Amino acid sequence: MRKSSELEAVHIRTSRIRDEDILCCATLRNELDRLPYFLKYYRELGIGHFLIVDNGSDDGSTEYLAQQADVSLWSTGASYKAARFGMDWMNRLLSRYGHNHWTLTVDPDEFFVYPFCDSRDLRALTHWLDASSIRSFSAMLLDLYPRAAVGETRYVPGQDPVAATGWFDAGNYTIKRNELYGNLWIQGGVRARTLFTEDPYRAPALNKIPLVKWHRRNVYVSSTHSLLPRGLNRVYDEWGGEKASGVLLHTKFLDVFETKAREEIDRQQHYADGFEYRAYADRLRQRPSFWCDMSERYSGWQQLDSLGLMSRGNWA
Repeated sequence: MRKSSELEAVHIRTSRIRDEDILCCATLRNELDRLPYFLKYYRELGIGHFLIVDNGSDDGSTEYLAQQADVSLWSTGASYKAARFGMDWMNRLLSRYGHNHWTLTVDPDEFFVYPFCDSRDLRALTHWLDASSIRSFSAMLLDLYPRAAVGETRYVPGQDPVAATGWFDAGNYTIKRNELYGNLWIQGGVRARTLFTEDPYRAPALNKIPLVKWHRRNVYVSSTHSLLPRGLNRVYDEWGGEKASGVLLHTKFLDVFETKAREEIDRQQHYADGFEYRAYADRLRQRPSFWCDMSERYSGWQQLDSLGLMSRGNWA
């Protein structure tokens, strides 16, 4: 609540939110190249309104977002780190505008896919979740990377970033249960394989719960990895079956990533004083290709379902 005073309204259109709208919530900084496709993708998926916090962009992102009729925009130059990496701002907006709405909280480089997403929009998914009395829906973060060396494949604004990356690691993942919050903790993938080889347990967490039937008492605790009340973290079956789940296609490794990594090291606004970004920068100086003989080319949700990275559960 205190951190909400850091948010300055730029262009607020929340009066246009309808009762049935699914809301998308995001914090960003200098993502102008990504925004055209990001907004297009989620509009087509069924998002009715966007709640976005711009954290000091100077590349035109603020001006671009202010022109979008389905975006309510806030701006802040305050510390991303001191706001628990933006989650204090997100929780405030979700509490005020998300109550009784299905809400999807994602980053601009994350693209939500789920069972039947090629033929059923988000409203179909949330209707089924409501009918099944399910209040939260998980999605594993799946890092995508190009076959060429990172930085060699040019990304054109408006292009599908999945097409510019498109490869992923299919099987090198570990999973355990967090005893405090009850959520699963997943690590592995290409970042553990290539950037954290000496200490894979410092690799980023890949478990997320981005889609939630929001109540004003809800709160994200650590990014979108865990929530309170704790029951929202029980997105898995403890009796040997599978609950339906999705995947967030993570398109971090575009050609602009090296520049962004260096910027974030200088800003020191990320977890563990930017340890992750320092690992990126050290590795990217070598112009690596993350591709290997075991890499898989992304082809759709059915492929991820068959590999066990997501599940249709009992949604037929």
